[in-house]
Amino acid sequence: MKPLDDQQQAARTWFESLRDSICAEFERIEREAGSDASFDYLSWDRTDPSGEPGGGGVRGVMKGRVFEKVGVNVSTVGGTLEGEFAKTIHGAAENPGFFATGISLVAHMANPHVPAVHMNTRFLCTTKRWFGGGADLNPPIPYEADTADFHATLKSACDAHDPEHYPRFKKWADDYFYIPHRKVHRGVGGIFYDHLESEGDAWDANFAFTQDVGRAFLDTYPRIVRERMATEYSDDDVQQMRVWRGRYAEFNLVYDRGTLFGLKTGGNIDAILMSLPPLAAWD
Repeated sequence: MKPLDDQQQAARTWFESLRDSICAEFERIEREAGSDASFDYLSWDRTDPSGEPGGGGVRGVMKGRVFEKVGVNVSTVGGTLEGEFAKTIHGAAENPGFFATGISLVAHMANPHVPAVHMNTRFLCTTKRWFGGGADLNPPIPYEADTADFHATLKSACDAHDPEHYPRFKKWADDYFYIPHRKVHRGVGGIFYDHLESEGDAWDANFAFTQDVGRAFLDTYPRIVRERMATEYSDDDVQQMRVWRGRYAEFNLVYDRGTLFGLKTGGNIDAILMSLPPLAAWD
């Protein structure tokens, strides 16, 4: 992989530091619940189709008392996109060279009253440069207060940069995180953005926004977990959670663009599929 330029290195450093902060906070929650669970980290390397080294990443997974399964991955990869797939990637139709760095997180919880969650932010370079990502809440048993907290925190992060961000990115999430064959949304939404063009002066502004999205997630989600993690639940609640997880798995395997990008670019299979729940059911 080519040496990183200043922007690429800055983005990589931020995503890795955000991973460290999130994992430390999740481990603190496990300690509060009387668990000694910690993240297990596995580094992986990627070989580009050209045969040259193509970067790699670190998969982090924890299975504990509160987090039944949570994965927090970081990766920095680059090289050449193959064939027709290159034409589907922003700015790569004529030149298939690419660079991508980012963080991806999915948490499946032991208590059905604690919402699952997804968060991903990334920086990509082809003939264009852009940021993308977002976060969405996925409760098997929704609470209006949790939904309001999650959205209000993300809205505050958006509003600090552009008052048009939240309504635009909320709608994008509502449209994207939808399961057409089920005719249902996979959760209660959040924000989603992509192709946030970052050439010249726009890079600083969009990098700052992407950092604030990560900070907003770190602010709101642990607070929601702590509010719900001691709630009593029944066998019926667990079954409801597992059926809901089946819907989540269907979305990630059929529609999720991040899953496809990882598979098409030769990423680590276990890291890509860490989003899948440990147990699910179909009724």
